[in-house]
Amino acid sequence: MRRILLSSFALLTACATPPPPQPPKVELPTAWKETAPAFAEDGRWWRIYQDGELDKLVDEAVAQNTDLVIAAARVDEARALVADARGAQMPTVDARAGAQRQQNSRSTANFFPGIPTQYSDYRASLNVSWEVDVFGRLRATASAARADLQASEAARDGVRLALAAQVTKSYFALRAFDEQLAMTRRNVSLREEALVLQHKRYDGGVISEYDLRQLEAETASVRAQLPPLERSRDQEEAALAVLLGRSPKLIFEASVSRTEIFDQSLHAAVLPAGMPSELLLRRPDLVEAERRLAAANARIEAARADLFPSIVLTGAAGRESAALSNLFSGPASLWLFAASLTQPIFAGGRLEARTEAARARERAALAQYQKSIQNAFSEVRTALSGQTRSRESFEAESAREQALAQSLRLARLRYQNGIASQLDVIDAERGLLAARIARIEALRSQRAAIADLFRALGG
Repeated sequence: MRRILLSSFALLTACATPPPPQPPKVELPTAWKETAPAFAEDGRWWRIYQDGELDKLVDEAVAQNTDLVIAAARVDEARALVADARGAQMPTVDARAGAQRQQNSRSTANFFPGIPTQYSDYRASLNVSWEVDVFGRLRATASAARADLQASEAARDGVRLALAAQVTKSYFALRAFDEQLAMTRRNVSLREEALVLQHKRYDGGVISEYDLRQLEAETASVRAQLPPLERSRDQEEAALAVLLGRSPKLIFEASVSRTEIFDQSLHAAVLPAGMPSELLLRRPDLVEAERRLAAANARIEAARADLFPSIVLTGAAGRESAALSNLFSGPASLWLFAASLTQPIFAGGRLEARTEAARARERAALAQYQKSIQNAFSEVRTALSGQTRSRESFEAESAREQALAQSLRLARLRYQNGIASQLDVIDAERGLLAARIARIEALRSQRAAIADLFRALGG
């Protein structure tokens, strides 16, 4: 009989604690096409730009950004919940002390002459309680808490990675606006100087009023480009200050430091070639999704364990006396040891419903994990394509700028020799300014594409 009971107990235990799940297999590309650079092995991938001011800004954002502070607080919360779940597996010990004064009714049938109706009771005890985790409910709960902690840590890393990428992109957008503004102001200054000369020519009767008004309109048109650029630059600077976690006073009053000399050289392409694509699974968002899936699976085990008996051992040792002066005398000692087993029989289907709900959450977590992997490879593909296309755009805009610079030189020669009008020169200047602004924008896009690629690769 004992052998049958032991066999049944072992079978129930085995059924209640299935083996831990393995991450689902996903069809992945075998490798990229080139070798990934070792420049960002320490995770500080933004150093590839070799910009000291950018390095300082990223460090400031990592130290002060409120989103990162929130993510770190959630990690601390998850760590505390792990300690709470681990503590639930241990015995609980508490000390209790109490005093009671009571009077019974003389009118009850239980009253006997000679028995006092008033009495006191003093008690002090040390109590121990421990749930024997035979079917793994507490272990599964602790396992889910650990998986949640790992997911929270991955989420924090993801916030840090996204923050560094966004600061980098905002920084180069701000520098692009600075250069575009400087270029436009130089053009406005040249136009105004030329307009002074044209006013003198008009006064001398060399040009007509129609030509003069056209020149004034062209100068005003270039000047009108300044306010939108300044507004966009101020918006970008304010947004970057928020990313840096600065105080409202600094957001409103202070400026963001940046390198004054605008480097217009094209950065080398970043190609993660020859790298096995399994490394992409180390992306923080994928690690978070996989850990959420593991937590959901562990909670299925915990819900299933609620269907099995729970065994609780309790014990107490202490003193009890009707008089406080006799509380610690020999006859006042007491002790207790008890074991209880509770087997759910009928709960209105709630226990089965909890298990089904846990299974549904696991299916959702699995779908989220698969979706995260799909999005990750889509982002890498998009980032690689964006980097290539932005380089091509920059090279095309550079060729356009060179061609228009030669066109402006020829237009000025033709104007000086009386072959072309001043308006032809202005048209050439307008086209060259637009090409230079477009070239700066293409360079900003190329630098942003590098940040997007590092973010897509998980840093």
